[in-house]
Amino acid sequence: MGTVVDDAASVEFHAFFERHYAELSRLAHLLTGEADAADDLAADALLALWHRWDRVRAADHPVAYARGVVANLARTRIRGAVRERRRIALFWPHREERTENPDVAGVVDVQEALRRLPFRKRACVVLRHAFDLSEKDTALALGVSVGTVKSQTSKGMAELQRLLGTQRPERKVHAAMARGGAESGGRNR
Repeated sequence: MGTVVDDAASVEFHAFFERHYAELSRLAHLLTGEADAADDLAADALLALWHRWDRVRAADHPVAYARGVVANLARTRIRGAVRERRRIALFWPHREERTENPDVAGVVDVQEALRRLPFRKRACVVLRHAFDLSEKDTALALGVSVGTVKSQTSKGMAELQRLLGTQRPERKVHAAMARGGAESGGRNR
């Protein structure tokens, strides 16, 4: 897996990149449905192509080869998302929770604040404080280390404290998820 370093190959690859990056990004977006991930997938595909540029440029249809790489990366991303959803589903309570007189404004505030957190911080906070999972179970569900869970949860809670203006945001998260779950059939975004 050697990288081609001669000037002609570099110029040729740069021209290929300029011509096809937007198309590959659109393809990734349509395959995954994730606008944010599309550029990353296209860039990852082009990086893989660069590492094999001697073979790609010799192919009959280099663009078709590039599209195949994007499709494979998108498939891998989708499979990963499905596996993650399955892991989270293992910890999702199967019973329906109901709360009398929910604090709807509080639920909305917490859900909005959670949406503003990056995914990993949000996932760690929700699994730790709304689902009462241990650090180890949270790490297992997310496929990360216990140390990552600790740091992301701590940073996420600090951000929620700033956003919600409270000293104990974990109580609000737990209460909002329990109350919010009752209003939406037990599932939140």
